[in-house]
Amino acid sequence: MHDDTYIPRRLDDPWKIGFWDIDVAAPTILGLFVGYLSGSGLAFMLCVLAGFLASRWVARIKADRHPAFALHCLYWHLPTNPLSAMTATPPSHIRRMVG
Repeated sequence: MHDDTYIPRRLDDPWKIGFWDIDVAAPTILGLFVGYLSGSGLAFMLCVLAGFLASRWVARIKADRHPAFALHCLYWHLPTNPLSAMTATPPSHIRRMVG
């Protein structure tokens, strides 16, 4: 009864890269990668700028919503394939649940 039990406070936090959530940082990282592959300084700057603007857009969409909002959007708007199909949830094309 005197065992020191540790209860984590942040068990379900989203993945982070530094201060940013992974889904907000991903467009910027993708822009850096594509810009580097382009081989031109101007194309690099344009790709980084596009990635940064896309990450700001994602951050504004996610503001004041559920922490898993991006996963919910992916579930509802991407087609289901055998690798991403979930057995505990209904198919995403069924929009109205009765019962």
